[in-house]
Amino acid sequence: MNKIKKVLLLGSGALQIGQAGEFDYSGSQAIKALKEEGKDVILVNPNIATIQTSKDFADRVYFLPVDPHFVQEIIKSEKPEAIMLSFGGQTALNCGLALAKTKVLEKYKVQVLGTPIDAIEKTEDRHLFAQTLKGIGLLVPKSRAVKSAKEAKLAISKIPFPTIVRGAFSLGGQDSQVCYTKDELEKTVTRALSKTSQALIEEYLDGWKEIEYEVVRDKYDNCITVCNMENVDPMGIHTGESIVVAPSQTLNNFEYHTLREIAIKVIRHLGVVGECNIQFAINPRPNTKGRRTTTQKHDQLDYHIIEVNARLSRSSALASKATGYPLAYVAAKLALGYSLTELKNSVTKKTIACFEPALDYLVVKIPRWDLGKFVGSASLIGSSMQSVGEVMAIGRKFEEAIQKATRMLDLGFDGILDEKAPTPNWATATPWRIFSIAQALARGIFIGHIGAKTGIDPFFLAKIKNICDFEKRIKNQKLSNENLLEAKKLGTSDARLAKLTGIKEDKITRLRHKFKIRPVAKLIDTLAAEYPAQTNYLYLTYNGESDDIEKIPKVQFKKVLVLGSGPYRIGSSVEFDWCSVTCAQTAQKIGFEAVVINCNPETVSTDFDMAKRLYFEELSTESVLEIYEKENPRGVIVSMGGQTPNNLVMSLAQAGVKILGTSPVSIDNAEDRHKFSSLCDRLLVDQPIWNKLKTTRDALRFAQEIGYPVLVRPSYVLSGAAMNVAYNSSDLTKYLKAAAHISRKYPVVISKFHENAKEIEIDAVAAGGKILTYAISEHVENAGIHSGDSTMVLPPQKIYLETEKQIIAIAQKIARSLKITGPFNIQFLAKNNKVMVIECNLRASRSFPFVSKVTGVNFVKIATEAILGMRPPVYESNNISYVGVKAPQFSFARVRGADPILRVEMTSTGEVACFGNDVHEAFLKSLISTGLKLPKKSVFISLGGNDNKHEFLASAKNLQDLGLKIYATAGTTKFLTKNAVAAQKLYKIHEHKKPNVLDFLLAKKIDLVINIVDLYFKKDFDDEYLIRRAAVDFGVPILTNLQTAKLFVEAITQKKLADLQSLPWNAYVVHRN
Repeated sequence: MNKIKKVLLLGSGALQIGQAGEFDYSGSQAIKALKEEGKDVILVNPNIATIQTSKDFADRVYFLPVDPHFVQEIIKSEKPEAIMLSFGGQTALNCGLALAKTKVLEKYKVQVLGTPIDAIEKTEDRHLFAQTLKGIGLLVPKSRAVKSAKEAKLAISKIPFPTIVRGAFSLGGQDSQVCYTKDELEKTVTRALSKTSQALIEEYLDGWKEIEYEVVRDKYDNCITVCNMENVDPMGIHTGESIVVAPSQTLNNFEYHTLREIAIKVIRHLGVVGECNIQFAINPRPNTKGRRTTTQKHDQLDYHIIEVNARLSRSSALASKATGYPLAYVAAKLALGYSLTELKNSVTKKTIACFEPALDYLVVKIPRWDLGKFVGSASLIGSSMQSVGEVMAIGRKFEEAIQKATRMLDLGFDGILDEKAPTPNWATATPWRIFSIAQALARGIFIGHIGAKTGIDPFFLAKIKNICDFEKRIKNQKLSNENLLEAKKLGTSDARLAKLTGIKEDKITRLRHKFKIRPVAKLIDTLAAEYPAQTNYLYLTYNGESDDIEKIPKVQFKKVLVLGSGPYRIGSSVEFDWCSVTCAQTAQKIGFEAVVINCNPETVSTDFDMAKRLYFEELSTESVLEIYEKENPRGVIVSMGGQTPNNLVMSLAQAGVKILGTSPVSIDNAEDRHKFSSLCDRLLVDQPIWNKLKTTRDALRFAQEIGYPVLVRPSYVLSGAAMNVAYNSSDLTKYLKAAAHISRKYPVVISKFHENAKEIEIDAVAAGGKILTYAISEHVENAGIHSGDSTMVLPPQKIYLETEKQIIAIAQKIARSLKITGPFNIQFLAKNNKVMVIECNLRASRSFPFVSKVTGVNFVKIATEAILGMRPPVYESNNISYVGVKAPQFSFARVRGADPILRVEMTSTGEVACFGNDVHEAFLKSLISTGLKLPKKSVFISLGGNDNKHEFLASAKNLQDLGLKIYATAGTTKFLTKNAVAAQKLYKIHEHKKPNVLDFLLAKKIDLVINIVDLYFKKDFDDEYLIRRAAVDFGVPILTNLQTAKLFVEAITQKKLADLQSLPWNAYVVHRN
């Protein structure tokens, strides 16, 4: 079809708020499509946890920053004939636009495949976008594009308040905000323009509905709409923050088809080739005064076009999984020049790609937020995206799907009316609003009143009220076949029924089975059974009569269930999807059928071709048991999906499910902090002094005995939830309350916190207690920073040989004692050549993709073989001559008010990893991959406490020797000047004097902020916090950890940008399995 032989594909880099795992899905599908056509695929993506960066996907992978400098170097060496920009989110798009603008693509004769550059510019540049659509007679909100605060002031007179500010060339509505006053507007525009060159001031369409269409077009002008989606929340709530339903439920036939016509007209006019997303606002109260009317048919509808994304997006992934239509795969084929009529739908394997999907079910997407992990954040949502993940539930009724989705969030709630859910004011947009609305309806507040206040359509509120009415009735009824079936059709779980009726959950389940009330498995066949289809994509529903799959009476010893990781959230992200997919594919390669269960539409594990069969379902005991009974597998693999499947182990085992790999008892002995600490004592393995305390008084007494600081550690939690270091008794009292709330069922352990200790991890695989392979990584940061927020180095650069020997010996002792078969991870403290164990996880860890791809030994492949009874060989994996560095990606800029300081509770949203001949090269590449710009002119330094000042002195001298201007706070300036380092004092913000740090940050006179606090005297919201937050708000890179800052200065002292080599993965790593 296309004579091009070599294609460069740009990935999206680390997962961050606004740009997550959906681009691993889209990039992976694009690579498959290109490889089928015999193309040589070169991938640039520093996100080491992705499927697309795995062996045997692309021909060559570059773990390098997706920025113009490095991509140009790759183009020079690889000489690709073409480049794809649409599969790596905003990062790839912005990089491609920069390469086009600087004529790099023209210079090296690189053709852009798919949507042309001028079409991309028209969708990304807010002014061009509005002018283009007005030019073809379509409606857009009144707006003014501005490039300075001065221009913003002039625009105010043209657009009445309230207005909404949107940044151009940005992702996830970054720095977008609804403004009601001039002061709000000026601050928002200033913040937006600190990160991008243009902002749009636009009329705010308060209360309007938001509707999306996913549109596909080929170069021959064939066009289809794949999916239309309706946001439950009105305009003003970013689509990534909104509950979304597909297909739309409240549009009439005229509205649906008119918007479809407009969507196709826009895409054709722009010249998009491939897939794109178009967002509409539609007035729910039309015929209001002042609205324009014309004789054109589509202008009879009161609509405005809000945005077009000329690339694969978050909504594209949702639409693809909701319909079963392989959007990314088709888009890649169209970019090569195919027409829609030439392509088969690879999901149905029967129909061609120009068939528009038809749904005989509906899906509900709910975002997952983790705002509670960010100190200082406000629990409010709006036009700027803050959610870190999402779930998608499938059902035959809205009630069924919304109930499933609320459980899928993995927040410990049994449906939409769970009393444990926070219920702030339902009229305010918060992550908990859907729960608050349900409770309000249950209390009898009228649908009309809630709808008027929230802008949510009465249709959705009426559906939620159906659930409320049922729950009220069932409390006073004896369970029968009829009301039990009604409960299940409304999406009520057995656990919720137990709570409502006072009957134990297992009795509810037995009664349901007695009445033969079981869910049926239905196919997602893209075409609502109107045409023949072959698909392996299923969901469960009680609103159906029969299974779409054959009954399997006997145990299938060559079949395994693999539990996925559920929604992305802080602490569980794409790395566990990599583990789940690698496990399923390994199982299939050695002759097993893999059946995957997951509920996250952003994942590759929920792609149609990743396993023998996929259930898009909840990861709950009830759902897994129903699927287990239908599939009759040999057993379940729980160790690849992170903490979520691990938390199901004991309940599944008690229900008779065969857990493959390490035994449930051993898993519980490692997960329960008290049991694991007792095990270490029996094995004579050193650990920090610890105790399990029942009362706050006992905890305070114990802390006084061992001395502060102490660490508070709940059990069975993810990403250090409610884990804190207490430096005094008031700290401890506060943290114990939080820990008791987060882990009611399991004990809280308090242990001595060792300051200035190094943290080290071992990732390993064992079979029958014998270690088959391992990798030891060291953290750059000292203990006290969560491992997920730490910079990891492999192989270790600064640990003693004796320390390494102790770590291996302890790991082997624990593996033998727990009879581990499969993956595990142990975290250690090392100080003065003494090693102590702090944690053990009998599952794949967050760092498994990193150690696998750095060493060339696929740990998950070995673990899967061991779990399934194979005999994999033993691999030595630490003996490598290069260095890999994994750096965390933070999204503090997306969470308003969040303090960017690092703690024992995790806050990073993603990770990158790069290679180098030494630690400095790999470290610098990794930091640049997270978006950090190397300082060229100046650095601002603020060092709290004398120890920090003395520790950083040599680094400050190095910065001075590099010719960088140093600004500092008064105390730091005094110290540096006294020690022969020239520094200019800047006043703190509260001093209200000039020159102050805020003015210099805003004026871009500072390239980097180094802000190190003394944790003993740190206050939650002091002037140091204001400096850190200002740096984040104005897009200035910031380092808040002493060890990271010192290594960074070492690295830039030894390496310039030109010294960082642009080499492919295979230039460093030899794959051994």
